[in-house]
Amino acid sequence: MREAEPSPAADPDTVAGLGERVGSFRYFADEARWEWSDAVAQMHGYPPGEVEPTTELLLSHKHPDDAASVALLIDAVTGEGRPFSSRHRIVDRHGTVRPVLVIGERLRDDDGTVIGTQGLYLDLSNVAAGTVDAAIADFTEHRAIIEQAKGMLMVTYGIPAERAFDILVWRSQDSNTKLRTLATQVVADFTTMLQIPGDIRERADHLLLTAHKRIGERRRDGD
Repeated sequence: MREAEPSPAADPDTVAGLGERVGSFRYFADEARWEWSDAVAQMHGYPPGEVEPTTELLLSHKHPDDAASVALLIDAVTGEGRPFSSRHRIVDRHGTVRPVLVIGERLRDDDGTVIGTQGLYLDLSNVAAGTVDAAIADFTEHRAIIEQAKGMLMVTYGIPAERAFDILVWRSQDSNTKLRTLATQVVADFTTMLQIPGDIRERADHLLLTAHKRIGERRRDGD
């Protein structure tokens, strides 16, 4: 059974102001299967859960003048899964033109094998160009602390990576706090203020010290 690594975080300085303009996606190469968040569905004009995203559906929403850019984007996602960023326009089902920034990176399973692509959409409607440029510049620099906060939420609440990211974005928006600042505080609080019961620590000790023994079992389960 494979586990995807956490999806990338949006710009920590601007995501609170972007509100629902931020959404995530994943593409699984062996199944040619897409997943997108409710926010990305809404960017394309669909209520959450109404349609299943496909390559054909995404291509149908390309802006005629950005066909070449979208073709390169789809190739980057469905081909080698290489990291990329693409700024182009989509046309939603109602005919509204939306400029978007799509940022992607390789999606790996628990063995480190590349199994597809994951990333996020930023709806750039009414967003200043300087804000977008800052988002791209800060993407790598501040990602680590957000990934740490996501991991802590995943373990604590037993939720997948994308839901952990949704929670952080929600709290960032609701409290009008920069995502980076909020993530830093979550990491600090969870590592200093949570008291883990002894029996759970003992279980964690056992899992840590025997993890190598289960690697082969996980590989066989994935065959």
